[in-house]
Order: sequence, then C-alpha cells, then structure tokens
Amino acid sequence: MAHQGTPVRQARLGKALGPEPTSVSGVVLLLPGGDEVSTRRPSPVLAAASVRTLGLRLARAGRTDGLAVHVVHYRYRGWNGSEAQLAHDARWAVDEIVRRYGDVTVCLVGVGMGGRAALRAADHEAVNSVLAMAPWLPEDDVAATPEPVRQLSGRQVLIVHGTNDERTDPELSFRFAARAKKANRDICRFEVHADGHGLRQYRREVHALAEDFVMGVLFGRGFSRPVRDALMAPPPLGLRMPLAAGFGASLRR
Repeated sequence: MAHQGTPVRQARLGKALGPEPTSVSGVVLLLPGGDEVSTRRPSPVLAAASVRTLGLRLARAGRTDGLAVHVVHYRYRGWNGSEAQLAHDARWAVDEIVRRYGDVTVCLVGVGMGGRAALRAADHEAVNSVLAMAPWLPEDDVAATPEPVRQLSGRQVLIVHGTNDERTDPELSFRFAARAKKANRDICRFEVHADGHGLRQYRREVHALAEDFVMGVLFGRGFSRPVRDALMAPPPLGLRMPLAAGFGASLRR
C-alpha cells in the first residue's frame, strides 16, 4: 500500500472583513505577527483577532471607495531565516488579490514580524504602499547582509513604533527608515511615546493614523497635516515624528 505524502501547506486569504463592496478598487492585506523561527502552523483565529479591530475600521472607512480588507493566513509562524516564508506568503497573497479582483492597488499592513513581511514584499507591482506597525527587524550586523530597502522605491511607507517596545527594537526601525529614506523620500515614521509592542495605550490614535494613511495612499484622500509634515521633513525629524494624544479626534486637512 502506497504511503501518502505530507500535504503541502498553502497560505490563504481570510474572508473580507466587513461588508465587501460591490466593486473593489483597492485592497488592504493585513499581515499578522509571527516568530523569528517556527515551523508550526499559525492559529487562524488568533491571527485574525490580532488585526481584526483595525481591519474593520479600515473596511468601514473605505467601503464607499471600493476597499476590500483581507487577513493573510501564513503557512508557518516563523520567518525562518533566508527562506523568509512570511514575505513569500505576502507576495502570494498579492498575486491572489490580483487574480480575484483584477488590476487593483494594494496596501500591505503588517504588525511585528508581519511588518517585516510587508516591507520585504513591497516589490510586487500591485503594491503602492506599506504600513508597518512595531515591525520586527534584524539587528544591524556588519557581518550580515542588511535588511533590503530598494524594494520600497516608488512606494509610500509609514512605520509606527512605540518607544517602550520591549519585543521589537524601535531603534532598529528608525535605522531602517533612515536607510530607506535615502532612496525613497516617501517614507515617514511615527513614534508613540511610552507605548509598548501592542500599541494598546494609544490604540485609538494609532488606528486613526493608519486610516489616514491608508485612505490617502489608496484613494487619494488628503493626508492630515502631521502625515504631510512627516513625509516632507528631512531626517531625522520625519522619522521621529511624535504621535500626538488625541490624533484623529479633529483632523484638519
């Protein structure tokens, strides 16, 4: 009797969050966090729960513009070194979006290790923007190849990081942004003072910032003044922009 081979794992897209528009013109792909090394399969329930609140907010904000929001479910929990499996799954997800919806514009929104995947997968031609929240980035090491930045050319990029993050080093995301800014001026970074990895203390402000950025990059809505200022300011000012308490309560465009 022949032995059956081990099934090949496949990444997949979750159902569209919120009411899906009748005509889709832009897509947000939500990339949850992961581990540095792991071959375990992620829990789809936990992965979706970690980004669901933000995803629903974005879906509501962009519904009339034709926004669809999907969570990417990875094959493995880990980045796993040079295999960069989460980035591969992110690229697969963009391909799948194009297959489903046609010629649409995609914004990659990643959290933690998902933030690294979003930044790495930005070279897909359908991607015009990246939002990386508390991204996990490797230590700077002269003996190792630095995290690439050339794939961000021509994309609009926003990085958000809590200054008290003890899981992913905010200084590493600043250094990454500073390198990327030399090749692409459309990069900014906001610091959430005294907040940790989950950005829970100022979640309302962080989600308002995310909405402001995503609606701007996908549908041409005007950015709020803080985002415009951050994009225009030379480093390090535009890469250490403080996220003000109450952001989003009364945005003036």
